Amino acid sequence: MLAYPVGMAEPSSAAPASSPRAARIVTWTPEQFAANVYELMVIYARAMGYPPSAAGYRADTARRHIANAGFDVRVALDPNGRPLGFGYGYTTRPGQWWHDLVHRAVRADLRAEWMVDAFELSEMHVVPEAQGLGIGRELLLDLCRTLPQRSILLSTPDANTRAFRLYRSVGFVDLARSYLFPGDARPFAVLGARLPLLADS
Repeated sequence: MLAYPVGMAEPSSAAPASSPRAARIVTWTPEQFAANVYELMVIYARAMGYPPSAAGYRADTARRHIANAGFDVRVALDPNGRPLGFGYGYTTRPGQWWHDLVHRAVRADLRAEWMVDAFELSEMHVVPEAQGLGIGRELLLDLCRTLPQRSILLSTPDANTRAFRLYRSVGFVDLARSYLFPGDARPFAVLGARLPLLADS
């Protein structure tokens, strides 16, 4: 059983929204994100198939991300105000964990083209029972509409998943494939897209 911090309600086990219109996409302030980060990282752990304990240490990392330049977040809420999914990121820069690992994995010509003036999508996840309803697509599009950067970058498990198909459908292309991040045995794909995304152009 998950242990929830004092003052935080356990995420609801109620039935998910039946359509993406039932999910309301909102922008949270950094303060709102920090106050609810553990609940969001429970979604992260479930969506990625990680053990429940992953939520706690990922929440600590996510709190530190708030200080990164260009931090921005969107959350999908059900009619009762419970998070169904979220996406957040920031400007990618040298010295950041993901940036530095990917910088070594991507070819030099692609680094010069893609890893400057780019938004790094750190996480985007939807609870398993609400996947396939279009919520992830709405989160991604809403977040990207106001980004000032030229490009958006992300990594996702290198498999034919709903997430991978979503990214392809809005214009993401391969920057690296079958990359192994420390601490995860699954290969990942590193993808990039120009802004605005194809679906909004």
